[in-house]
Parts: sequence; C-alpha cells; structure tokens
Amino acid sequence: MEIRFIGSGDAFGTGGRFQTCIRLQTQGYTALVDCGATSLTAMKSQHLDPGEVDAVVISHLHGDHFGGLPFLVLDGQFTRRTKPLTVFGPVGTRQRLHLAMETLYPGSATVQRRFTLEVTELDGGGGTQTAGPLEVASWEVDHASGAPALAVHTALDGTRFAYSGDTAWTPVLLDAAAGSDVFACEAYTWDKAVRYHLDYATVRTHADELDTGRLVLTHMGPSMLERLDELDHIPASDGFVIRT
Repeated sequence: MEIRFIGSGDAFGTGGRFQTCIRLQTQGYTALVDCGATSLTAMKSQHLDPGEVDAVVISHLHGDHFGGLPFLVLDGQFTRRTKPLTVFGPVGTRQRLHLAMETLYPGSATVQRRFTLEVTELDGGGGTQTAGPLEVASWEVDHASGAPALAVHTALDGTRFAYSGDTAWTPVLLDAAAGSDVFACEAYTWDKAVRYHLDYATVRTHADELDTGRLVLTHMGPSMLERLDELDHIPASDGFVIRT
C-alpha cells in the first residue's frame, strides 16, 4: 500500500503546506484520511485523480480537516463521476456536510448525482465500520470542534494506518495506534502547550508507549518547522510517501 501525505500542514498554511489530507492507495481502492479545504488543489497539483477516491475518513469537522469534502463531491458531479463515494466521520458529519455544501453552493446538497454518496457516522468508542476492503475504527479525543473529534485506525490490504487527528494528549491514542504499521501524530508546537493540541515534547514523552511500526509527525506549526533537524521522529511533508 502507498501512504501519501497530500497535505501535511496546519490550519494556516504554515510553510506553504497544504492542509491535512492523507491518501491510502492500494490496487483497486483509494481512501483519504481527512480532506482539508485545500485538498482538491493539493491532489491536482500532485497529479492525483480525485475521481479515484472510494472513501474519505474524517477525523473532525474543522475546516482544515473537513472543508475540502464539499469540493470533492462537487468535482465528482462536474466530471460525471459514477463511482460511489463513502464518507466516514464523527456524529454530526451528515448534517455538517449538508450545511457546508448549501453555504458554499446553494442547492448543491440536494442535486441529483450520477454517483451515490453514503455517510457513515463513527461511534468514537473503538467500534469498527467497513466499506468494501476498508475497515475504520475510531476513538473520541480531546479537541473541541462542535462535534466529537476522533483518532482513527484503518486497515486496508493488510496495512494498518492510524492517525491522532487534532487532540491534546489522551490515553486513547495508545488504543488508536496499537498494532499500526504507521501512526501519523499531530505535533503542532515544539513544547508550548496549546489547548486541544499536541506539542512535540509531549509526543516524544509518550512515543515509546505507542505500539506502531513507524511514528510520523504531521500538522506542524512554525516552531516545529523551524527545528526539523532536531526531531527524533519522521516529519511528514506535502507529497511524502511511505510504501508498505
């Protein structure tokens, strides 16, 4: 499987990076983990076809993780997509997507499409949902976004990829990371505590507790990007690829 960090940045484009969007691709199936507002542009700049996406897993409903979803749906409509699209997200995703589409492009949420759009809301309690070969488990984390925020653990083609989402440290991250081949973890600041977010000092303190084959840092702000040469763990960048 190929894991590509299409977007690895924070909400504000620090360092010119695109917002969070991670592509899981195996022969015959493609999933995105998060779809920030810049994701469609990021995909096309990297010569990736949005029409290949079978599923999108949303960690939480902030714009830098969710805001590209209306554009992905509309792109499919205007390119005459016929492949079904499944969206996994926290409780409230279905309503928020409808509101976002109607706010950005009135009438777009109810138009007749050539493809089916199915929204599956995740329980945040460690339960698993499936769509074709993709399995998604979720745990509620500590991040205020007007709806539950989640860490997720996916299984696809024998590879397990997990993601912290945005969150302060919480022990459920150990559950989300357990048995993963790759765990992508937010590290927003170097050591400054920011409410509802992780700093690298905290991540480094708990790194040995995380049961993962590879810990990758993402969603990095200015203080992290200034000190990339001091990191003990792999930093993601836009276009960074891991093959398993």
